[in-house]
Amino acid sequence: MQEIQESVKLAIVEDSGMVGNSSAAYQGRTASIVGSRLGKRSNRGRYWPAMLISMMIVVPMIVVLGFYATSVARSAGPSPVDLGTAGNFVILAKTGISTTGSTQIWGDLGVSPIDSTAITGFGLVMDASGTFSTSSLVTGNVYAADYTDPTPTMLTTAVGDMETAYTNAAGVAPDYTNLYSGDLTGQTLGPGCYVWSTAVLVSAAGVTISGAAGDVWIFQIAQNLDLAEGAQVTLSGGAQASNIFWQVAGQATLGTTSVMKGVILCQTAIVMNTGASLEGIALAQTAVTMDANVVYTSGTVIPEFSQVLIPMVGMLFVVAIVSKVRNQRKK
Repeated sequence: MQEIQESVKLAIVEDSGMVGNSSAAYQGRTASIVGSRLGKRSNRGRYWPAMLISMMIVVPMIVVLGFYATSVARSAGPSPVDLGTAGNFVILAKTGISTTGSTQIWGDLGVSPIDSTAITGFGLVMDASGTFSTSSLVTGNVYAADYTDPTPTMLTTAVGDMETAYTNAAGVAPDYTNLYSGDLTGQTLGPGCYVWSTAVLVSAAGVTISGAAGDVWIFQIAQNLDLAEGAQVTLSGGAQASNIFWQVAGQATLGTTSVMKGVILCQTAIVMNTGASLEGIALAQTAVTMDANVVYTSGTVIPEFSQVLIPMVGMLFVVAIVSKVRNQRKK
C-alpha cells in the first residue's frame, strides 16, 4: 500500500511539471513553499472580485458627487441676452463694414439692408453659389443683402434678432446705477446688470471683469463707450467674453491697440482704431469700421475646472489601485 501511495504522489508531481531540474526538491525548497504559492494564488483569486465590486461602487459615487458639488453653485448675474441668429455672425451691420490695413477676422460677416457695395477693403471673391463671398482677411463667409437666395431672408432675420437683442438687453433691471460715474478705469466688476445715464470710459489702466464661467454681465450705456488707447478689458476667475454684453446707445470706440472682450450691441456705429482687438461679437445698427484689427468669437463656454477635476481625481485613484495590484502580482 505504501508503495502505491508513493507512486501516486510521483505521478502527480510529474503531471505538474515538477520533476527533474524544475522540481522543488531539486532546488532545495520545501513543500511549504509550494503551499505558500498556492495560498497566494488563492488569495488573489478572492481579491480581484472584491476589487472589481469596489470599483463599480466607488467610481460612480465619485462622479456623481463631483457633478453634484459643482451644480449647487448657481450662475451669478442676469440671464444671458439671446442673440438669436445674429449670434451666427462675428460682425453684423446695417449700413456697412469697412477695413483698412491687415485686419484678420475669424467668423462670418453680414450686411443688411445695405448691399455688398458697402463692404469695403476686403477684396471679396464671390462664391459660385452666389450666396456668399470670401476674403483673405476673413476665416469664414461674407454675406450681403444682394446675394442669391436664401441669403437676403437669412440676413433680414439676423438683423431683426440683433435689434431684439439690443432692446432686451436695455430692458434688464439694473443691479448698479451710475457706478464710478462712468469711469471704469482700474475697477473690478462682478456679475450683474450695470446702467449708466452718462458715457462710459476705460482709460489705459483698463478694467477687470471677474466671475465664474457661467456668470453674466450686462452694461447698459445711454451714451458713448470709449476704450482709450492701450486700454484692456481683462477677464478673471473664468469669466467668458460670450457672457458679457455691452448695450451702447451711442458710439462704441475701441482705441488704438485696445483689447475688448464681449458682445457689443450698438445702436449706432462701432469704430475700431488701429491695432484694436475684439474677442466677441460686433453688432451695429449702423456701420462697423476697422483698421488693422483682430476680431474673433470666444467660442464654446468651458465648464468650470472643478466639474472635470473631481471625476478625474476619482479615476486616477482607481488607476493607482489597479497598478498597485498588478505590481503585487509580479512579485
